[in-house]
Amino acid sequence: MNRRGFLAGAGLTAGASVASALPKPAIAQDKTEWKMVTAWPKGMAGLGSGAERLADRIANLSGGRLTVKVLSAGELVPASQCLDAVSQGGADMAHDFAHYHLDKAPAAGLFSSVPFGLAPDEFAGWISFGGGQELWDELYGPFGVKPFLAGNTGVQMGGWLKKEIRSVKDLTGLRFAVSGYAAQVLERLGAKPTNLPVGEIFDNLQSGNIDGAEWIGPYNDLSLGLYKVTKLYYWPGFQEPGCGIECLVNKRKYDALADDLKQIVAAACAAENAISQAEYAGRNPTALATLVNEYKVQLKQYPKPVLTAFGKAAGETMQELYDKGDDTTRKIAGSYFKFRKQAMAWTRISYAAFADARDQKFDYPSG
Repeated sequence: MNRRGFLAGAGLTAGASVASALPKPAIAQDKTEWKMVTAWPKGMAGLGSGAERLADRIANLSGGRLTVKVLSAGELVPASQCLDAVSQGGADMAHDFAHYHLDKAPAAGLFSSVPFGLAPDEFAGWISFGGGQELWDELYGPFGVKPFLAGNTGVQMGGWLKKEIRSVKDLTGLRFAVSGYAAQVLERLGAKPTNLPVGEIFDNLQSGNIDGAEWIGPYNDLSLGLYKVTKLYYWPGFQEPGCGIECLVNKRKYDALADDLKQIVAAACAAENAISQAEYAGRNPTALATLVNEYKVQLKQYPKPVLTAFGKAAGETMQELYDKGDDTTRKIAGSYFKFRKQAMAWTRISYAAFADARDQKFDYPSG
């Protein structure tokens, strides 16, 4: 045996094995920039900042391979036209509420908020484990758009009013800024709902063009300054018990992404959904305390007969959606209502029961 030749050959083989195990040199990859239109004024807390967080997370997780330029409402399209922009290719992504698109897809509101519908954690459960995501994909398929759940405002307040609501009769002729299915509910009760961009709510309330308005809750309402116009702040927020925020992606652009980038977009949306809920849960208590203690806002609970009327009208609205809907609408609504029934049974003996028990007068440190 040629020992010297053998060793030389062995060394070459070992060297080749080690070399093959080493990380491959980084290969330059194309960089893509997408445009994201939003339904929010620039810098709006919780919503505009959530869109910015989502964009930053996608860029960071992708190592800069996919970056997203965030455009506020009106910079490219009005707040209500985000779906059109993504569907038609004028924008690559959008960040808005699904109930802004009821005129194009009557079932879209089921993917944001339903009066007396699913609470935030219940809604997330339906989307991820109750078949909701697949139905959402089906609904937006004809628009060429892929939807993701990318946030939730939490349980909202019932709105700001210039006069007290003591009975159902006080709703007659009430000019109230609200959107989605809640507008249909109030209209059934004789109110005159109007859908206003968030940037126009304060001026219309101050000028007297409307008698009241709901937006989200203490965190956002404090920044809007609605307490400067009226001190009457109503609860509970029957109209939006937890409003999902959607991220829409042009389906053709999404399908063209590398698999890892697709997963990054999905993961970034899932992370923002969790962070958004935490932000509202963390910010609302302090904001509410500021409104009540510093600005002397009066918290008013809707009278029980009024809430009962809201509930009856909401049931009629949802029944009409189901009865008059096409096959897709009926399938989505049927799934939502079935999950709602199951979720209510669990929530009654879990969260609701715990909240009632915690409300008892215990001796506890005040902090």
